[in-house]
Parts: sequence; C-alpha cells; structure tokens
Amino acid sequence: FIVCNCGGLLLPIGDPPLFLGYLNGVDFFWTLSLWPSWLFVNGMLLGVYFLWDHFYSYPKETVRDIATDETRVHALRFSGIKLNLPLLFGVILAVALLDPGKTLPGTDWHPWPFMREIVMLFLVLVSLLGGSQQVRNANSFDYVPIVEVAVLFIGIFLTMGPALEIVKARGAELGLNSPQKFFWVSGSLSAVLDNAPTYLVFFKVAQVETAQNWADAPQMAGVAVSLLIGISLGSVCMGAMTYIGNGPNFMVKSIAEKSGVQMPSFLGYIVYSVCILLPILAANAWLFI
Repeated sequence: FIVCNCGGLLLPIGDPPLFLGYLNGVDFFWTLSLWPSWLFVNGMLLGVYFLWDHFYSYPKETVRDIATDETRVHALRFSGIKLNLPLLFGVILAVALLDPGKTLPGTDWHPWPFMREIVMLFLVLVSLLGGSQQVRNANSFDYVPIVEVAVLFIGIFLTMGPALEIVKARGAELGLNSPQKFFWVSGSLSAVLDNAPTYLVFFKVAQVETAQNWADAPQMAGVAVSLLIGISLGSVCMGAMTYIGNGPNFMVKSIAEKSGVQMPSFLGYIVYSVCILLPILAANAWLFI
C-alpha cells in the first residue's frame, strides 16, 4: 500500500498518475501541497502495520524463527550510493526541468522533444555499466518482475480502452460536480483499470467541469484545485486496492514471491485492502477533501 502507491503522493515521479498530470501542465511541486493527506494515510498504515506485527504476527513466530532472525541481524547498510544517488537526483532534475512544453528555468530555451527520456535512459545506462554487479546479485536483481508487469499491463491497456473512451465521451453526464465525487469515482475505477490513464480521463472531465461551473475557483492546469486534489488522492491511493490498480503492485508481488514470501491471491489482497486501506482512505477523504 505504501511503497507502490500512497508513499508516492508528493511528487510527479512518485506515482504514474501524477506524472501524467505534470505532462498536462500541473506544476512539478504542486503535489507537495498534498502532504497532510500523505502524512495521515501513511502514518495510519504504518500504525496498523506496527500493531498487527507487534500484537498478532510476532507472538505467533516459533522460537526457532526468532532465533534465526536474531542471528541474522546486522546494521542497516547502503551499497552503491556513491554512483546511484547522484544518478537518482539526475533523473529527478530531468523530469522536473526537461519539459519540451516549457522553457528551462531562467532561460528562453525549450528542451528538445524526447530529450528528457534520452537523458534518463543515459543515466540508466551509466548505472548498469558503472554499478556493482555484486550489489545487484545481493539484491537478487533481475528483469523478470518488470517483464511480467509489462506483459500484464499491455493486456490491461488494450482491454481498458473502450471503458475509458465511454467515460471520456459521457463523463460530463456522470454528475461529477464535487471533489468528493471525483475522489470516489476516479479512485474506484483506478482500482480496477490502472490508475494512470484513469487519472488522465478524469483530469480532462474536470477541465470541462471547471470551465462550466468552477471558473472563479483557484485553478491548476485548467482544473479547479479542489477537484484536482480529489482526482489525485483517489487515483494514487485507491490504485492500491487491487494488484492491477498500479503497475508496481504486481511487480512487488512478483519480487516477494521470487524471494519466497507468500503473497495473498488476487481476491485475498482485496480483502486486506477493503478491511485496512479503504477505511483509512474514507477518513482521509472526509478530513482533507
């Protein structure tokens, strides 16, 4: 819930829907204004995790398992950061500054088309060629989870097209006239269709709604800020409701299973998300939207 979705609420590079918003004119740092929701949702999830682990899971562990854990304890270590940390900042700067639709801050120069993507691919190449293979081996790094997610989401994007086209064509008839409605509708569809294109569809619907009924409200990229908050929180956070709500959900499942960690089934995961995540998101919507 946190790593793949809710934790990425603060910047466009944290979650795919927010990046699409950035590509459509949302200011790069606008999402930092969502920090109250970010803090509330992630704080509540960490609290639930601590209580679950401390009072339920840990007491059920066998003496042998606990002894194994204690013999494997070591200080937290970071490896490869001398190279990869600067490269990570390079990716952030490339996304923030190399937008072909905007001038480079302080200049009249427009970055070339696809320059951002070329720079990011170059940084990846530097990491692959200059990084430590020993560190990758220690992390059991391979491309299998990425390939699995790519294949799955190619199928999802092909089959979700008609549903999104219907929403795009008839979205104005849905009666979406409040931030709460945008939160729940965009969030509900993000849970089952993939949150990135779903965000974009409701972003366009919100632009129409803003032009018709919210012209005097504060706006960002042609969308009333309050409506944009609802869409952003719904798409990002409720993308965690199923394995297919966001690409990284399925990727983490694959990585965990490859490491021998048993993961819930598709329906089993939904039971966890409905019982744990949904009440937290409902409280968040009530408090901050």
